[in-house]
Amino acid sequence: MRTPPRIPRPSSNRASSRRGPSWPRTPSALVLAGCLVAWLAGCGAPESGNGSAAEPAPADVRTPSRPVTLNIVDVAGNLQLTQQIFENYKARNPKLVSRVTYTKVTAPELAGKVKAQQDAGRLDIDLVLTGTDGLSAGLEQNLWVDLLGKYSGRLPDLTALYQEPAAKMQELAKGKGVTVTYYPSGPLLEYNPKTVPNPPRTAEALLSWAKANPKKLMYARPANSGPGRTWLMGLPYILKDSDPMDPVDGWSKTWAYLKELDKYVEYYPTGTSQTMKELGEGSRDIILTTTGWDINPRVLGQVPKDIRTGALDGFTWVTDAHYMVVPKGVSGEKLAVLTDLMKFALTPQQQAITYDKGYFYPGPAVKGVTLDMAPAESRQVVREYGRPEYDALIAGNPKAPPLDAKAMVAAFDRWDREIGGRKVKKS
Repeated sequence: MRTPPRIPRPSSNRASSRRGPSWPRTPSALVLAGCLVAWLAGCGAPESGNGSAAEPAPADVRTPSRPVTLNIVDVAGNLQLTQQIFENYKARNPKLVSRVTYTKVTAPELAGKVKAQQDAGRLDIDLVLTGTDGLSAGLEQNLWVDLLGKYSGRLPDLTALYQEPAAKMQELAKGKGVTVTYYPSGPLLEYNPKTVPNPPRTAEALLSWAKANPKKLMYARPANSGPGRTWLMGLPYILKDSDPMDPVDGWSKTWAYLKELDKYVEYYPTGTSQTMKELGEGSRDIILTTTGWDINPRVLGQVPKDIRTGALDGFTWVTDAHYMVVPKGVSGEKLAVLTDLMKFALTPQQQAITYDKGYFYPGPAVKGVTLDMAPAESRQVVREYGRPEYDALIAGNPKAPPLDAKAMVAAFDRWDREIGGRKVKKS
């Protein structure tokens, strides 16, 4: 629900989740709460579980007699990482694919858009690239093809293929999506070393620093920000709360800490980009970030190159991923091509492309994909703007998946009501 930064990009743009770095680098103002509340509460959407569109019979999933057009919708900014992969597949398979179209919509629009097309019998979406938000909304309404159930023989053994944290993120898809990119996300502190020569290393020290330096710490509203929600989900591990996966009954220390920290935060923007802007301008000295939100804005010149990052003692990485899902109603011939495309996208050579410009750092979901396999531009970016310490932090600290959709909505709602809702400003 990483979503890896929401900063304008010189190449392909992303929709909505850092965030990244499902999660932005969702980035990455995906307005995740709105999306999830919509499908949890109904909000006028069709009832869940109708599943009116059909899945092709396995016997009908066969190579097309003529090349097909693939229509890909991105709600997670994933094309920043994978569009070149899809173009590579098209170039290598002219007998299968004649054209690939790309559309970007926001995550809250996704489920309603797909369901309306399915109900009308006019599906024009073949593949969706999504974070955990859009994935979950589609699962709730039974919109996605059962890729690893009915058609598992067309895909590789994902458990053996993925890195362990990516394999855990894959479990969230319930067999109806395929993880294509992964990153450990955060939470991390990003700070100006000129004004913070000795950055806080513990949660207690961060609170003391904020008290001594009011209005100099900032993070974005969690419902609108990959780094914001990563901080929200990561803090219970740092504070050793009773149950980090239960924001209702297991976060007593976390809610008390955030309430105290709120006294020293001037306001909460509705997007991560604003926190980067204010850090770069010098009006804030510490912000909350993720690996991708650290690297990519410095590549783009939005944040000074000499800004530093650090982790609080005892932290756990809250992981994030993007998924490939196929709406029900797709034809058997297209599904044959799509599953072949998915296999291609998970090969090490193609996965290496997802190092990109640090947007979802590292990016690859499968094992054994190293930076030296990445394109020259990506290698140069990571050499110049990456953090040598990240490899040790990633290897040396535990990793946990994000909250499930219902728990995340509960966490967002409580944060809005009890912590920072009154101080949120649109950015």
